Amino acid sequence: MHLVARIVVLGGMIGCWTASLFAQWPNVVTTVPRTTSGVPNLKAPAPRLSDGKTPDFSGVWQSERQACNESTEPLGCIDALDGIPQAFINIGGGNTEKLPMQPWADALVKERKANAGKDDPVARCLPVAPLRGWADFPLQKIIQTPDSMTILGEYMLQFRQIFFDGRRLPTNPEPTFKGYSAARWEGDTLVVETIGLKDDGWLDSWGHPLTEQARTVERIRRVNYGTLEVRITVNDPKAYTKPWSVTRKLVLVPNTELLEYVCNENEKSRQHMVGADVK
Repeated sequence: MHLVARIVVLGGMIGCWTASLFAQWPNVVTTVPRTTSGVPNLKAPAPRLSDGKTPDFSGVWQSERQACNESTEPLGCIDALDGIPQAFINIGGGNTEKLPMQPWADALVKERKANAGKDDPVARCLPVAPLRGWADFPLQKIIQTPDSMTILGEYMLQFRQIFFDGRRLPTNPEPTFKGYSAARWEGDTLVVETIGLKDDGWLDSWGHPLTEQARTVERIRRVNYGTLEVRITVNDPKAYTKPWSVTRKLVLVPNTELLEYVCNENEKSRQHMVGADVK
């Protein structure tokens, strides 16, 4: 495994994640549309719930990968993995695109990058913010009912609940890692609004911040059977000069199930990480 700068997230933590990615349940057969040759047809129409109308996002999903270019990627490439999830390193995309940050946020990102990500919540085995989860390495499983959606994550046995049963967002929520999410349908798109996030969240491994003032919107739609598209809008006036948006894609992973990964269990990586405080 080769690393440039040996950042925490792309170092020891990924070493654990790869075990999770390649050690799934054996002999799992998922009911999916198939071509005449018997191959899963992931371009088939998106499924619906039993009412025949409501889109069904259920399934095990993986962030869409992009090839890693060692000559241009300042944080290095991982030979053991088949590409890096889009926006895992920089939620804004690419190596140079810059989000409309407030001066303090701009300085903070530079500091976090200079510190090789040693303060990343992932390096401390803490849950990730919901938006970061869409570009994470571990698999996610969506379980949908007529009035809610639960997202299960392999990393740290995380869960997130999204409600579309008509409830309103709380007016003075206790901040949490996942926040509070209420949604509504606009045609085949689920529009999710989230508030009540903990301060000082990380949106990616560069450390783009997310504060307690953030209000995020995710527009989720299942393009076809095997593709999930998430349009993300962040409105966080404390950290950014204006709202900004990006689009993430996930691909269905049939014939598998989640396995738990608790990074604190038998953890031996942090002591080898350059720049990490191991006292």
